[in-house]
Amino acid sequence: MTAFAQIPLGTPIPDSPHAVSCSLPTMAAVRGYEEKDPAVTSRLRSGYPRFVVHPFARRLASVLSERHGLAGRTLWLASSRAMAGALLEHLRLAGPAGSGAEAFAADGVHGVSHPESAELALRAKRYLQNIGGFLSSREAEDRLAQIGAGPAPGGEETFAGDARQEVLRFLRPMFSGVPDANLMLANSGMNAIHAAFRAVSDLQAPKGRTAWVQLGWLYLDTIAILRTFTASPDDYIHARDVMDLAGLGRLFAERGSRIAGVMAEVPTNPLVQTPDVAALAALCRGHGITLILDPSLVSAFSADCLPHADLVVTSLTKYTGNEGDVLAGLVAVNPAAPEADALRRGVSAVIEPPYCRDQARLAAQIRNTGAVLAAIEETTPKVASFLASHPAVRTTHWALEPSSRENYLRIARTQGATGGIITFTLSGPLERFYDRLRLPKGPSFGMRTTLICPFMYLAHYDLVNTPRGRAELNANGLDPDMLRLCVGTEPADEIIGALAEALGAR
Repeated sequence: MTAFAQIPLGTPIPDSPHAVSCSLPTMAAVRGYEEKDPAVTSRLRSGYPRFVVHPFARRLASVLSERHGLAGRTLWLASSRAMAGALLEHLRLAGPAGSGAEAFAADGVHGVSHPESAELALRAKRYLQNIGGFLSSREAEDRLAQIGAGPAPGGEETFAGDARQEVLRFLRPMFSGVPDANLMLANSGMNAIHAAFRAVSDLQAPKGRTAWVQLGWLYLDTIAILRTFTASPDDYIHARDVMDLAGLGRLFAERGSRIAGVMAEVPTNPLVQTPDVAALAALCRGHGITLILDPSLVSAFSADCLPHADLVVTSLTKYTGNEGDVLAGLVAVNPAAPEADALRRGVSAVIEPPYCRDQARLAAQIRNTGAVLAAIEETTPKVASFLASHPAVRTTHWALEPSSRENYLRIARTQGATGGIITFTLSGPLERFYDRLRLPKGPSFGMRTTLICPFMYLAHYDLVNTPRGRAELNANGLDPDMLRLCVGTEPADEIIGALAEALGAR
């Protein structure tokens, strides 16, 4: 038997007003969430903050709209004046529809308002989602209190001293030899990725290098950045097979003088594949191409990427913000990289630092990262072995699967430093297993809490739902019904027991 119980639809995971996940306990709930079904969305108390505007931010936007005469307009609150300016420019690029967009600034908050328009609202939301531009939920909470529209916040542990220095104290050993100025904290992992992308693009474009290579299938917002912000459609290049460095070499021989950078996850999300990182780095160096590596799936505490990368980008929401209630990210610029100083200046010019309370919350949690990862990584091999041997499971993927095990171990900090991600597919239908499974179910990963989700439904519902989209996924080796499990700190027998119970009931 298992000690887990089903968590009701919409319940924050964890039970915090700033939780980064929420319970989607059935496939019907997952579909309703993606299709914006009021029967589902009305029960969500929160959601992943880059995808669901936080209730505090919605409340603040409503209050400010009323106080400042914005009836008939939609107000988007941004993380800073600079972000609001970038959003305004992005909306005005939409042509005549965006001409009515206007900057907003009041009560210490910056944003953009525009006439009510589904088209502009979608454009604004996607932009802020893709690059991590939303106002922090904690800042929204504080602003509500300051203007008398909400209670004073409290009830959570934060670090009382210099929070940035406390975070860096734990990050420095992971980036030996990197000066503090080259370790730049961001308000989210996606903002870190966007800042690195912008810095490299700005440095390489004057040299005639405007193309970018996406190595393998990456996280959806990383793909969106590469597709949206490259100079032309021809400048987005997708190299599907992360293991095919010979093919990448041929691409570089043909187009290398035009390529600005390569974006790679190590391992990839969700197939958990690791290329030969040293060979990839040598190939990039030989052609003057900047290499950005992202170890978010396992964390920078488990994978040492900096010796091979020009820049490392990673989400500190995962594993470091292990309580599951704070967004943060990091860009680390390798001081040995060509033009490292210019890259550092480029990143610092556009990165959005964490809000002070978010940074203080992260600083209170980062000291536990080692212990949390140790517990997760002790259990992960046991769960992976159980799933790989179960007759109802068709495929499993994790950091030490045979196809890329040796590649991963070359960057792993220890033999057992695997992170907690296991993705798997079933030999039968998804829905009955998922609905009966008594594990926490929702977006995100890298928390103390075990968390599972039908990843392709949450990340790429537009592809899952059409024959053409499913064909695209299959062409990339992605089963639309793939499940992504991230092991937490609970006892291994409880996690395996929950999985066995649901698998046995199919």
